[in-house]
Amino acid sequence: MIADKIKSLRKAKNITQSALAKRLGITRSSVNAWEAGVSVPSTMYVVALARIFGVSTDYLLERHHGAVLDVSGLDDEAIRILNEMVQYMKDMKGKGNNHT
Repeated sequence: MIADKIKSLRKAKNITQSALAKRLGITRSSVNAWEAGVSVPSTMYVVALARIFGVSTDYLLERHHGAVLDVSGLDDEAIRILNEMVQYMKDMKGKGNNHT
């Protein structure tokens, strides 16, 4: 649930509700309502929260259960190679040859 994610990430970053609210330009009671599950942040705030906490919006929304790999700074060839490696490992796991 997004409420739990926001609260957990905020505490992990040692940020108060007031400080988070200030960074977002909203009231502390809005952050409190999100964390209590009374309301949910709009799309704009989900994106802002993801940036503040260094996570994906999918993670916040629990829409993606796989790992996220930050490929920023890599060129297209490096990203292609990483994608091929991931696909190879998935294929090997599917064949029962998991080497992890």
